Amino acid sequence: MTHGVSVLALLLALGTSTLSQAQEQELPVSEVAPKIFVHAGETALMARENDGAIANIGFIVGDNAVAVIDTGGSVREGRRLLAAIRARTDKPIRYVINTHGHPDHVFGNAAFAGDGTVFVGHNNLPQATAARGQFYIDAFRRTMGDQLIDEVRLVRPTLLVDGTIKLDLGSRALILRAWPTAHSDNDLTVLDEQTETLFAGDLVFLGHTPVLDGSIRGWLTVLSQLGALSAQRVVPGHGPVTQWPAALGDERRYLETLASDVRGLIARGEPITVAAKTAAASERSRWQLFDDFNARNATAAFSEIEWE
Repeated sequence: MTHGVSVLALLLALGTSTLSQAQEQELPVSEVAPKIFVHAGETALMARENDGAIANIGFIVGDNAVAVIDTGGSVREGRRLLAAIRARTDKPIRYVINTHGHPDHVFGNAAFAGDGTVFVGHNNLPQATAARGQFYIDAFRRTMGDQLIDEVRLVRPTLLVDGTIKLDLGSRALILRAWPTAHSDNDLTVLDEQTETLFAGDLVFLGHTPVLDGSIRGWLTVLSQLGALSAQRVVPGHGPVTQWPAALGDERRYLETLASDVRGLIARGEPITVAAKTAAASERSRWQLFDDFNARNATAAFSEIEWE
């Protein structure tokens, strides 16, 4: 009898463990506006320990279908996002919208491939994926490991945005806009008209040091145009969901400071190595991961501005 009880206890424990693991598969999300759900990424570098889950990703539910906005930094994160969607709706996932091509936003795409899902991206995204996708896979294999990276697939968008398009989820319209080179050369925003919620991708950073992979002059120009959009709140690529357009203030100050410092260094004949060490140093205390990204930003800005 005691043996039977022990076996039963073991089976119950295993069942509880299995149930717990199944529950853990669902990515935690918050409903930031009616039927708009966001997972807040960790402010960190992509690593094995965090499954690459460092970017804000989410989904929007309409009457007829679902749109996913970015899929995360690994297929594992993408599957957990899919589980979160299925816990809330059985409507078909019609669109996966990639706000740009960086790994923390697109490495989860394979979790959504198939079943007629349309992948959407900036008109420049296929070229960016072809040029750098394999490099990203090889580079992040070193920090994330084979188990996570072996699953990653470079899923090219089949619906390209050049300008502005509208997607209908059923009584819910999404306005997608492709931007000129700014944070990157393939930035795309998504505006939910019903709730005036803007998914800005990495055109907007809060708390996390902005990452320059395009044009600092272009980014500052785009920020002015972006701020004119009618929205109530923004889901940045990194950082908390925040009122709009107040969310742009810190990022604009950082980029203006970086550009001004770099111009001053160039005018004094200082080399690019000095820019990498000193440009925008006054911003250090205001941003997380500053030492991981600012030197690279300064180097990129120097290379661009010296040819003005």
